[in-house]
Amino acid sequence: MKSVVGVRFNKQGKVYTFDVADQPLLKKGDRVIVETENGPVVGNVVTAVRAVPGGRLPADLKKVIRRVSPEDQGIEERNRQVEKEAKTFCLERIRERNLPMKLVEVECLFDRSKIVFYFTADNRVDFRELVKDLVQRFKTRIELRQIGVRNEARIFGGVGICGRELCCVGFLQNLDTVSVKMAKEQNMLLNPEKISGLCGRLMCCLAFEHEAYVSMKKSVPKVGKSIDTPAGRGEVVRHNLVKGTVSVKVEDGKEVEVKVEDLQKGDSSRHPL
Repeated sequence: MKSVVGVRFNKQGKVYTFDVADQPLLKKGDRVIVETENGPVVGNVVTAVRAVPGGRLPADLKKVIRRVSPEDQGIEERNRQVEKEAKTFCLERIRERNLPMKLVEVECLFDRSKIVFYFTADNRVDFRELVKDLVQRFKTRIELRQIGVRNEARIFGGVGICGRELCCVGFLQNLDTVSVKMAKEQNMLLNPEKISGLCGRLMCCLAFEHEAYVSMKKSVPKVGKSIDTPAGRGEVVRHNLVKGTVSVKVEDGKEVEVKVEDLQKGDSSRHPL
């Protein structure tokens, strides 16, 4: 068994597991410095310390180095200034070299062993000369990392068409694949303006809500099935899974909305759901 804790490096994004090592009294909200493949990085503790069997831990489990000290905070502030300077300089060089790329964010590792520049682009970009400019200016390792537009939206944030904070910013850890089929199964109108997020891609909520819709559909009659209802026998024409109802066109031509729990299903062999 090892004592581990969950750490997130940004307000949004994936939660990573770290060995608490000799820092057993960590709690949610603590800011810590942890080991990563790239070097020491500052993160926020987002879970309580918990014991996990060794067989369920990542093979490359890294450790929490220490809590952030006042001295570390000073280093962080200086790193933020380096990031601002690096972003301004990089934007200037991108314009001067007329590179078809959009700089999104700059991240300076805690020990300044590397500066990472995140960007988006429609196609591959030859940024070798840009890297030379950045190395010459900042005298450290430079990495240019291309990201997708969904990650760009996560970084900038915003409000979705539902009026709430973007899911990718608020709580989603991973950006799962989203398909049009998911929108169809949720009875969404296939209007790009209705099913696309601020990033221009299909909304993330279509993916994380998909499993719930699939589960709910198992308990309702399929569209096109003939069933008995309190208003008479009719054909299912539409589902409203959130309300738990189905719309049925009965024999006199009227359309009625019936709660699934009130359906008179009759003989299941004759009227399969």
